[in-house]
Amino acid sequence: MASPGPARAARSVVALLCFLVSCAALVESRGGGGSRHDVGHGSGGTGSGGRGGGIGGGGGGGGGSSPASPPPPSSQLRPCDFENERLYRAYLVIQQFRSAVSCDPMDVTRSWSGTDLCGYKGFYCERPPNETDRTIASVDFNGYMLRADSLQGFVNSLPDLALFHANSNDFGGAVPALAALPFLYELDLSNNRLAPATFPTDVLALTNATFIDIRFNSFYGELPAGVFCRFPRVQAIFVNNNQFSGSLPDNIGQSPVNYLSLANNRFTGEIPKSIARNAGTLLEVLFLNNSLSGCLPYELGLLAKATVIDAGTNRLTGTIPASFACLRKVEQLNLADNLLYGEVPDALCRLAFSHLKNLTLSDNYFTSLGSCCWDLIKEGRLNVDRNCIQWAPNQRPHEECARFLRKPKTCPVNNYVPCRSKYHSSSEPADAVTELDAAAEYKYKTYSALHP
Repeated sequence: MASPGPARAARSVVALLCFLVSCAALVESRGGGGSRHDVGHGSGGTGSGGRGGGIGGGGGGGGGSSPASPPPPSSQLRPCDFENERLYRAYLVIQQFRSAVSCDPMDVTRSWSGTDLCGYKGFYCERPPNETDRTIASVDFNGYMLRADSLQGFVNSLPDLALFHANSNDFGGAVPALAALPFLYELDLSNNRLAPATFPTDVLALTNATFIDIRFNSFYGELPAGVFCRFPRVQAIFVNNNQFSGSLPDNIGQSPVNYLSLANNRFTGEIPKSIARNAGTLLEVLFLNNSLSGCLPYELGLLAKATVIDAGTNRLTGTIPASFACLRKVEQLNLADNLLYGEVPDALCRLAFSHLKNLTLSDNYFTSLGSCCWDLIKEGRLNVDRNCIQWAPNQRPHEECARFLRKPKTCPVNNYVPCRSKYHSSSEPADAVTELDAAAEYKYKTYSALHP
């Protein structure tokens, strides 16, 4: 399993910032200054837009001989002060959560005051389906570095929530109960310090989910089969950089997912053959850095729309199936650091004539290369270092290769090519390479997910 260093470093930065903010608050209080949380919580607070002198502030523009009475402080705001009852209830929830935030290095919560909830930083309003009243529909705390011991009583108490994004904060505790949030379809709890636990079953209740991101936490145990059958609309599932273990569910092919990252966990066993059923939807998949074993599945070559397939750093063995010649959309193919052997097929290297930009096969036991493959090495698009290929540079010692090649090989060899391409008796042209495909800075969603 990869080192969780980046996530730990990010949380260390949060802790340092919290310490500095606490010191600044102490100096300010000793110097007689007001707290940064004075807004809307008592005398001396600054005004809130649109209501005269503001919440807890001075007088408004009244008229007549007597000055207008100041509005009540935020703690005494009434339902009639708000746009509607929904927003009033959301206000109470937000204020309770605000009091639980123990560190706010970016001063986000300063704006969480007054009746204009839709202007609070990180909160966004919309009208729920078939309703006329606006309410809190989206919460985006990504990168705010807020610290709170729990999200329970906050997320699950905003019943109209459709999106909750909280990447790179310092939230602890268990995943809150989510079953009562019928509209929630995007959930991002990545890079926090959520309590170590098995896969949160409350997430499985989000049957409308299109985006699920729980990477960079401390979840463990087996991945439940429900992850791949409970979300008929899901587009992205990121569970990388946890401590999940055991075999991957056999029903992985039931999911319509487009972007799937299982990297940097402790999964064992084979890649399920049912993954072939994802051929019409799967665009990027990462099995990187687990302990997966068994034969490199023929079915991976049936992922006709995939642009990224990364199964590097596992214990996969066998030859490269002939079906891999059908990966005509693939741009990044990584099978490095496994136990693969035999020839690197010429048909696989010919994928460079369509979209293939990087083919990484280093740290295996391949013994020969197809004729087209040599050109890819010269171009820097094929890496076969530390294999057993005669005449290729940077190969394993002969004794090490001989020792491996003497072992019995049990993986079947299937030479059937299931697709039709310009290299296999078809007049169908290969897809053109666009400028975006060739750009060195091209961003892949799953690879981006490998960073906190």
